[in-house]
Amino acid sequence: MSKRFFGTDGIRGRVGQEPMTAEFVMKLGWAAGKVLGKQQKGHVIIGKDTRISGYIFEAALEAGLAAAGLDVTLMGPMPTPAVAYMTQAHRATAGIVISASHNPYYDDGVKFFNGDGFKLPDSVEHAIEDMMDQPMQMVESKKLGKVYRMEDARGRYIEFCKNSIQFRTSLKGMKIVLDCAHGATYHVAPSVFRELGAEVYELGVSPNGLNINKDCGALHPQNMRALVLEHQADLGIAFDGDGDRVMLMDATGEVMDGDEILYVIAKSQIVSSGLGGGVVGTLMSNLGLEHALKAQGIPFERANVGDRHVMEKLISCGWFIGGESSGHIITLNQTTTGDGIIAALQVLEWMVVQDMTLAEARKGMQKYPQVMVNVPMAQKINIDDYPGIQQAVIAAEKELADTGRVLLRPSGTEPLIRVMVEGQDANLVESLAHQIADSVKAATS
Repeated sequence: MSKRFFGTDGIRGRVGQEPMTAEFVMKLGWAAGKVLGKQQKGHVIIGKDTRISGYIFEAALEAGLAAAGLDVTLMGPMPTPAVAYMTQAHRATAGIVISASHNPYYDDGVKFFNGDGFKLPDSVEHAIEDMMDQPMQMVESKKLGKVYRMEDARGRYIEFCKNSIQFRTSLKGMKIVLDCAHGATYHVAPSVFRELGAEVYELGVSPNGLNINKDCGALHPQNMRALVLEHQADLGIAFDGDGDRVMLMDATGEVMDGDEILYVIAKSQIVSSGLGGGVVGTLMSNLGLEHALKAQGIPFERANVGDRHVMEKLISCGWFIGGESSGHIITLNQTTTGDGIIAALQVLEWMVVQDMTLAEARKGMQKYPQVMVNVPMAQKINIDDYPGIQQAVIAAEKELADTGRVLLRPSGTEPLIRVMVEGQDANLVESLAHQIADSVKAATS
C-alpha cells in the first residue's frame, strides 16, 4: 500500500508548502507521539541540520510530541547518524531528524528512527499517516511531555566515532581536507580527525542557515581539490548536509565515490579482518564494483535505490556492509544507518594499517563508463507494456554480453524514464544509451 507522506527517507518538501509547513509538522509530531508512545510514557530525541527552517520545525515537533504526552530531548544541530546513535544509547522511544539531507536550504524534511536506531518500518509509517486523519487532542495537563536539552551530545558522538576504529590507530602525520557542506558535521568532524592526530584543513564549516550544500560538500567534492593540492594533503573528505554521505579525494585530486569506498571497506573488513558475508549495492552501483568484489571472492547483491532497501537486503542476507554510489555507506557491525564520518574512518584505518595511500587502497577496482539519459514522459508508464523498448534493451544487452549492463528505471519523483548503460567500451556505452532512449521516445510518442 502506497504512503501519502512518507517517501524512501522520511518526509521531505519545499519549506512553506505541504507537507513542510509548521502546522503539518506539529500535527506530525502529535501523530507520531500517539503511535510511538502507546505502550509507555515516551521519550523522543530530536536533532537537526543547519538550515534556517530547522528552528521552526524543531519547535513544531516539540509542541506536537509534548501535546501527545511524550518527553523530548533536543540535540540541536547534529548529523543524522548521531541522532540514531543517541536514540539507541538513551533507550529512547524514537529519534527524529529535521533535515533534507543533500537538498538546498529551501527544502526540509523529517525522518524517524525507532528505539534501536533503525528507520521506522512501513507498518509504523502507515499508522502515523492514519493518525494524521484524526483530530489533534492534547493529553490532560499533568500528562503533557517535558522538553530537555542534551548538553553533551557533541562530545559523546565524537567519542563514538573515534571508537569505531582500533584504539591504537593514529592519524598522526596525515594531512586531511574536510568539507562539511556548512551542514551538521561542521562542529563534529574536524574534532574527530584532529583528536585522532591528523592535521586538518577545513571547508564548509560556517553555516548561516542558507548555505548548506551550496556548491560544496559531497555533492560538489571537486570544491576541495584546490585545497588538497595546495596543502599536499593525503586526502580530502566531503560530507553532505546531514552527514550520512561521504565522498573522498586522493592526493592527486581524483574523486572516490561510494562504490570505491565500499570496495576498500569490503577488502579491509571482509577479506582481511574476517568479518564474513558480502556487500549490498543498488541497481545503480557500478559494474566495476561487482567485478572487483568477485575477484576478491566477496559476494555481491543489488537492492533497489535507497538506503532503506540496502538495509533490508543486508538484514535478509545477514551481511554487514552496503551502500550507494552517492556515498551513503552502511557498516552494520558499527552503526544502524549510513554514517559519513565512520565510513571515512574505516578507509583511513585501512590506509594506516597497510601503510598505503588512498590511491593504492582502491587498486583492484576499475569503474566502467556509465551513461544516463533521462527521457521525459507525458505521464508515468509501465515499460513492460512496450515491446519496442524491450527489444531495444535485449539487443543492447546482447551487444554488451558480459562486459556491461542496461537498466531502465522510472523516476520515483517525476515523469521520466532513466536509461542507464554501462560497460567497458565508453563509445559503445554512449551509443547504446542514446539508441535505447530513442526507442523509448519512439514507442511512447
